[in-house]
Amino acid sequence: MGKKKRHSAEEPGVRLLCRNRRARFDYELVERVEAGLVLQGSEVKSLRQGKAGLAEAYAVIDEHDEAWLVNANIPEYAWAHRENHAPKRSRKLLLHAGELRRLGIKVRERGFTLVPLRMYFRGAHVKVEVALARGKKTHDKRETIKQRDQDRDVRRELRGR
Repeated sequence: MGKKKRHSAEEPGVRLLCRNRRARFDYELVERVEAGLVLQGSEVKSLRQGKAGLAEAYAVIDEHDEAWLVNANIPEYAWAHRENHAPKRSRKLLLHAGELRRLGIKVRERGFTLVPLRMYFRGAHVKVEVALARGKKTHDKRETIKQRDQDRDVRRELRGR
């Protein structure tokens, strides 16, 4: 069996819309899953203009085993007028039934959170990369900052030589 293929923004046919930059700092990312997103027409047009935000967004799995992206900001499309959408409405995530069950169990029983990492177009479809994550404690965040500073100093030293 081959290695599992990772999706990146540099991949052909993938256009990055936005990323959640605080996710790696605030959470320990355990597992990543690609999910489709159910959108209205005005939302897709707004995304094609490159407008979106995942800063305060999170995902939940409800009692009906459906996944929802909550609090993601897709601004209104200027030309949609009365047919426009609510910018921060909850949007349904499309996942396989087995993935939904497995993620739902981990979220309910083991205290994990579903955090959206990035939103992008794969061809004509909008996808969201969602991570199963565990929140970091304050001392873990300090350790991350310390490691980042050390890496920066090493790169600076190597570049100076």
